[in-house]
Amino acid sequence: MSLQHTYSAVAVPVSGGDLAVGIWEPVGEITDTIVAIHGVTASHLAWLDVVPTLPGVRIVAPDLRGRGRSNGIEGPAGMAAHAADIIAMMDALGLEKTMLVGHSMGAFVSVVTAYVHPERISRIVLVDGGLPLEVPVGLNAEALVKHILGPTAARLEMRFASVDEYLKLWRAHPAFADAWTPELERYLAYDLVPDGSGALRPATSFAVTVDDTVDLNTGSLPREAIAGISVPAVFVWVPRGLQNETPGLYSPEQIARLEESLPTVRFRFVEDLNHYTVVMSERGASAIAPIIAAELAELHL
Repeated sequence: MSLQHTYSAVAVPVSGGDLAVGIWEPVGEITDTIVAIHGVTASHLAWLDVVPTLPGVRIVAPDLRGRGRSNGIEGPAGMAAHAADIIAMMDALGLEKTMLVGHSMGAFVSVVTAYVHPERISRIVLVDGGLPLEVPVGLNAEALVKHILGPTAARLEMRFASVDEYLKLWRAHPAFADAWTPELERYLAYDLVPDGSGALRPATSFAVTVDDTVDLNTGSLPREAIAGISVPAVFVWVPRGLQNETPGLYSPEQIARLEESLPTVRFRFVEDLNHYTVVMSERGASAIAPIIAAELAELHL
């Protein structure tokens, strides 16, 4: 728990319901505000390790629709819907213009939000997501999700008798073999909601995950947004993927192609981390915090 921030949770009206938002306020002077956007099956508590590395910075982090305590929002998901929710949240909280930091799918949401509303977004930091993924052509929706997310997607349809049972599943996960923390346990416990029959289930629905994964990979708006990035953007990538495997979501060969095709995006490689631990670990947070801080510093020049 950060000693340099206080935490509160608010509900913001959006189309179809209320968006749950966590806000970490600095103790003392606020130097900057960022909006932090989590990944496809995560929640705002994915940023717990990052918060204490950014003293003076207010961190506003929503549970995206269909996730966490926003899982009761009605209506379709997709990158356009998430972008609209981000702007509605900024309006409700009086944020005229801010920097977005997105992890995984949250990076795609960041790119689309900045593309549709460039006047509201000052810069974007994309953490292991947001740029095109290389996937086989011709996959149907569920096969696409399985190819990209694998066991991560399968977990959404599992049921658990207790929080401890859920934590046991995650303790065996290769991504967290050397990165198990109290912050991770808090994040995982928050992920569970009652399933209506006495058991617990992950808050994110499989259907929402399918819709969003298909949209960010095949939708026209994400492709247009990536090609039309107009705000300053930095892309952070790591060598390992969701199962701590190599290569990660982005291979070195793909990164080389992306650097050539997107000359305005600045690329930063962070060693010895995987797709989860780049955000959800002390090492990962310590690695990306200077990148975030440097982008904020640019706003004051």
